[in-house]
Amino acid sequence: MSLKDLVPAGVITGDNHGFAIPAFNCTSTSTVNAALEAGRESKSPVIIQFSQGGSAYFAGKGLSNSHQEASVLGAVSGAHYVRSVAKAYGIPVIVHSDHCAKKLLEWFDGMLLADEEYFEIHGEPLFSSHMLDLSEEPKAENIEICLKYLERLAPINCLLEMEIGVTGGEEDGVNNEDVDNASLYTQPEDIWEIYEAFSKYLTYVTDLFTIAAAFGNVHGVYAAGNVKLHPELLNKHQAFVKEKLGTDDDKPVWFVFHGGSGSSNDEIITAVAAGVVK
Repeated sequence: MSLKDLVPAGVITGDNHGFAIPAFNCTSTSTVNAALEAGRESKSPVIIQFSQGGSAYFAGKGLSNSHQEASVLGAVSGAHYVRSVAKAYGIPVIVHSDHCAKKLLEWFDGMLLADEEYFEIHGEPLFSSHMLDLSEEPKAENIEICLKYLERLAPINCLLEMEIGVTGGEEDGVNNEDVDNASLYTQPEDIWEIYEAFSKYLTYVTDLFTIAAAFGNVHGVYAAGNVKLHPELLNKHQAFVKEKLGTDDDKPVWFVFHGGSGSSNDEIITAVAAGVVK
């Protein structure tokens, strides 16, 4: 059975199919094409993602971005471009927006509006998924804001990626280079708190969310061994949530691996085996 028997070529939304997909931040049609070509050559699905800064660059640095209008325009234009060329590369493609901090929510709001308008016409969102990075905020506020947006995302079959804990390093204006080392490791109770909140307060039942849990991750490119990752901790998180849910599913949580550049093959294999899907 080939990949195309499981997932069609072109932009996909909704279901997970049991494997992890690499994500590439793109800032132009050229970088989008390069990522799609790499996916085609390796016979792998890919995630094309746009950051807030990369989105503004995609639209053009000469545009005002005082209220995130250039970032919205660039991300939406990028998503339409990916949709226009993805099928030609013959691989499944996910269109995603990366790290949106609280101070950038106007960007998120603009993309979500485009999703809802696209859904009205096509029956699916423009983007496959979006990420809220509220790791700088108190945990309760992080979960509360994510719940508010998931209430709008779930009915249009759009997945939400959220971050709990802290990823070290710096990316797109979120700087955690000097964070205390203990903060780089999410606790099992944190993961369960998300599930519990979603099950209690979300009015639209959905499993379309992923969690970027911290297990020593650091953004940036490092030689293997220079960052102390512990992806095996994700197994403890899975076991904790499994027990709380009373489910037979050994991997009830869909995890995301941030800061994967420079990681060893063994670290990636361990992470994927523990439920990492991105």
